[in-house]
Amino acid sequence: MAESNPIHNPIDHGSLLTKEEKADQVNKTYFKQIVGSLMYLTATRPDKAFVVSLISIYMETPTELHLQEVKRVFRYLKGTVGFGIFYRKGGGDELIAYTDNDYARDLGDRKSTSGYVFLLSSGAISWSSKKQPVVSLSTTEAEFIAAASCSCQAI
Repeated sequence: MAESNPIHNPIDHGSLLTKEEKADQVNKTYFKQIVGSLMYLTATRPDKAFVVSLISIYMETPTELHLQEVKRVFRYLKGTVGFGIFYRKGGGDELIAYTDNDYARDLGDRKSTSGYVFLLSSGAISWSSKKQPVVSLSTTEAEFIAAASCSCQAI
C-alpha cells in the first residue's frame, strides 16, 4: 500500500457490493482486522463513516471485491492525511445539522443507509452512518427516516 497512488474518493460511486457466496473468498480474520482499523479511524474522520459502514456489512463473507474496496479506502487516506476535525475560534455557536440517505443501496435486502453530521464552530461534533431498520418504499420515506434519526440525536 505504501507504493499505491492516492485517490480523491473513498468509494467508487458506480460499484455495488453484494454478498456473493461463489466469489473468491479472502481471509476473514485479516479482513476483520483491517476493517476494524478503519472503524477506529472514523472517530476523527467522519468523511469515512459511510464507506466503512457499507464495507462492514460484508465481514462474514468477504470477497476479493470487498478487499479491493477496503484498499481503495486506504488509498483515499493516503491522499487525505491532512484531513481531520478542526474547530475555529469565532466559528459561531450555532448548531448545524446535515442529513442524507442512500436509497435502497443494499441489493440484498433493499434497505437504505442514512447518515447525519452535526457541526459546531465549523467542526463536526457528532455523526453517524447506519443502515435503516426498515425497507423504504420511496426516496421521500427514506429521507424522513434519516431526518427522524438526526432529530433524535439533536434532542
